Amino acid sequence: MAEITIFTDETGTKLQQAEQFLMQMDGIERVLADTDDGEVKIEFDERKISGKYIIGTMQKYDFPNVH
Repeated sequence: MAEITIFTDETGTKLQQAEQFLMQMDGIERVLADTDDGEVKIEFDERKISGKYIIGTMQKYDFPNVH
């Protein structure tokens, strides 16, 4: 199991939507989003998905300020 922490300018409801979106992806095991500061911790199965793919997918689907 691998883990990445990403940051986004999104907070509140938009970040909760991102959390739900990520949980639908195959290989994502756990997502913890801090809706106050935009920090998102993601645990994933690196045999199924990569951190780079996760970030790229978020940027593609209306979360452009992910870093």
